[in-house]
Amino acid sequence: MTKTLFAEFTAREGTADEVARLLRDYAKQVREEEGNLAFDVYTKASEPRAFWIFEVYRDEDAFRAHLKQPYGGPFNAALAPLIEEDASVLTFLDPLT
Repeated sequence: MTKTLFAEFTAREGTADEVARLLRDYAKQVREEEGNLAFDVYTKASEPRAFWIFEVYRDEDAFRAHLKQPYGGPFNAALAPLIEEDASVLTFLDPLT
């Protein structure tokens, strides 16, 4: 079964452009992962500092492999001081069958 999640966070005032740059670079890397099926980044139309990421991985093993990629830690370290939350707020999703 696929592993699907929704990540969200809010850029601090004045950091949205830097957050977007980091996300564009990170998204390119994640999308190249063998087990990644989707990594779609959005901003809320009425609040462009609010970022939403929809991620889908082939299965649990692919998601675990994603977590072990060497670029994840540096991305999160660079992102942390730029967002209002302590970290991305993750919501794991199950398909409605």
